[in-house]
Amino acid sequence: MKLLFSLLVPLLGVMCTPARSADSTPQTAPSEYVSTLVGTQSEYLLSTGNTYPAVALPWGMNFWTPQTGKMGDGWAYTYNAHTLRGLKQTHQPSPWINDYGQFSLMPVCGLECFDEESRQSWFSHQAEEARPYYYSVYLADHDVLAEVTPTERAAIMRFTFPETDEAGVVIDAFDCGSMLRLVDRNTVVGYTTRNSGGVPDNFRNWFVVRFDHEVGAIEMTDRPSKFKAGKQLLKPEAEKQVEGDHAVMKLHFKTRHGEQIVARVASSFISEEQALRNLEELGNDDFEQVKTKAQKRWDEVLGRVEVRGGTLDERRTFYSCLYRSTLFPRKFYELDTEGRPIHYSPYNGRVEQGYMYTDTGFWDTFRALFPLLNLVYPSVNREIQQGLANTYRESGFLPEWASPGHRGCMVGNNSASVVSDAILKGITPEQEIGILYEAMLSGRDKVHPTVSSTGREGFKYYNELGYVPCNVGINENAARTLEYAYDDWCIAQVAGKLGRKEDAARLMKASENYKNLFDPETRLMRGRKSNGEFQTPFSPYKWGDAFTEGNAWHYTWSVFHSPEGLAELMGGKEEFGRMLDSVFVVPPVYDDSYYGFRIHEITEMQVANMGNYAHGNQPAQHMIYLYNYCGQPWKAQWWTREVMRRLYSVRPDGYCGDEDNGQTSAWYVFSALGFYPVCPASDEYALGSPLFDEAQIHLENGQTIRIEARNNSDENRYIGSMTFDGEPWQKTLIRYSDLVRGADLCFEMQSEPDLTLREAR
Repeated sequence: MKLLFSLLVPLLGVMCTPARSADSTPQTAPSEYVSTLVGTQSEYLLSTGNTYPAVALPWGMNFWTPQTGKMGDGWAYTYNAHTLRGLKQTHQPSPWINDYGQFSLMPVCGLECFDEESRQSWFSHQAEEARPYYYSVYLADHDVLAEVTPTERAAIMRFTFPETDEAGVVIDAFDCGSMLRLVDRNTVVGYTTRNSGGVPDNFRNWFVVRFDHEVGAIEMTDRPSKFKAGKQLLKPEAEKQVEGDHAVMKLHFKTRHGEQIVARVASSFISEEQALRNLEELGNDDFEQVKTKAQKRWDEVLGRVEVRGGTLDERRTFYSCLYRSTLFPRKFYELDTEGRPIHYSPYNGRVEQGYMYTDTGFWDTFRALFPLLNLVYPSVNREIQQGLANTYRESGFLPEWASPGHRGCMVGNNSASVVSDAILKGITPEQEIGILYEAMLSGRDKVHPTVSSTGREGFKYYNELGYVPCNVGINENAARTLEYAYDDWCIAQVAGKLGRKEDAARLMKASENYKNLFDPETRLMRGRKSNGEFQTPFSPYKWGDAFTEGNAWHYTWSVFHSPEGLAELMGGKEEFGRMLDSVFVVPPVYDDSYYGFRIHEITEMQVANMGNYAHGNQPAQHMIYLYNYCGQPWKAQWWTREVMRRLYSVRPDGYCGDEDNGQTSAWYVFSALGFYPVCPASDEYALGSPLFDEAQIHLENGQTIRIEARNNSDENRYIGSMTFDGEPWQKTLIRYSDLVRGADLCFEMQSEPDLTLREAR
């Protein structure tokens, strides 16, 4: 269990793939590298991303996706499916959270095609094009080519039909309460209420669909499963309406061969009138013009980071990950007649002024996704922070998992990390700092009355004992304690910045509460009873129980703010390094007795063949970089490359677990650039091993971070030497404050590790 890594390097070295081409990278638009199908070959029992091909603009309010699954299925699109049921507007951040504000359009040929079973069509990936800004698919059973391209709150669809008297477009507003109304012979408005939680009783997603062809006839029902399609065609008179449990309307057309019917679609969480206003985003642009503008927007966002060198697949993987990193959190605000941001509040059910973003889980995304926004896209996070201030005003809490309002999912109080990091990096608007600081302090000492994952469950025990006990009926107690301690450290940094000395001292003391769970016998974190005794029996392989979707091997390292303090508890840096080695050396055994079955995260750890390292879930994703804090940075260099090489690809099974709102993707983006934010809310990044020969990060302030890795290849993954702005650099950490002024990093790469111990700072 405690084999030194130096014994492993020669054996692992033979596993390297052939050296990559050093040829210069062709000038390809960043969006052309992206595959939106990465991660879609997933299922309940095994996640290779649990993603869907989102057709959207970066951080757009509405996404569109082809729908292979049945209505309500969290796996809306799976790569192994053979049939499509529609093009669906989706707001789903994860299959485990599921969807809201959803409806679909499906072009069909045939009078009998109506409900989701009768209208579905076979399709092939060979006749499918999936890009961030465009999706097209040939629907074989209908002989129809369906296409969609987006704006932030609207989209334009184009359906190319054969010659037929039985052409149609089915609009499905989904069940649980919906309405459709024919306004005129070209326009349908409606609403859908189907959601999976996190909304007030008056929640609706209003939408409008406007066709460029007049409708010849319509059919409609609120009970599609009992409806006899093709038997009740109605004249397309204005104000024909269906409202009930499940509104579906079919619009009939006659078409010539190759005739295209265009639908312009928009939606609003505020009102029907606002949906019509949002439709104006399309202006007078035709399909190709909207598509061109959408691609241009993606190229602007993805082009903030330029990479050269590496293989074609590595570049495709990189930009596919960057695409996933710029989808969530999504905009939940709209623009009024004066162009000012307004939003329907999922917290109080009213229309409010200002920004709002949603669909993110901070338990996942505080780690790398938000640090990526702070470095590359700070203006976006500036709006997000204003939205978080609005969330506190409207609900009395910061969100921990928002979709669209507070959702019961995961643990921790990691909004503190997200809010603190933005304040400390000067991104948060000055006028919001006070309210956000108040929100963080408030969240320490309360829990939401109906959503226990919002606020701090077990806060009374944590504040009195210094940990959440394992015998008081609060599950995942050790995980909560470790994350609360880090969150306290984050708030303490803001308190210090604001001159709140008493708060800072109190919070810094609380940030040491991680020590209360450290078991010196096993040198691992362990659940603890209210009387001070450690939880027994104890197995470091037991998933869940005191931990969250992980075990003690994974969560012991959740001391982001004090790796040196953790090393001291373990007996020093050398022992700290041995314990890190052990995670990879112990076999991938597990104890699933807490769950009663093997959860998919366990399977994903097993099949990765990296011992007990579980990169497919978030708690351990920073762990490799901790080698920098014990004087063994070459191990971080080895393992970051190994994870990038083995656990990521551009294939439909290209992730090693849940992608989770950009977090697992952001890990790859940072790691490919050669550094990683181990401790958000600090000023530091830990070094890894840059994947590309050259990279440039174009910052919003006009500066550029240039990264060069000379003699770079799969074999030459170790840093031999480094310069920072032309000066020799002997440390294994670099600072955000230095990078944002513009910086030149030059690495000399080599095939053998440099065993010279280096200081982190």
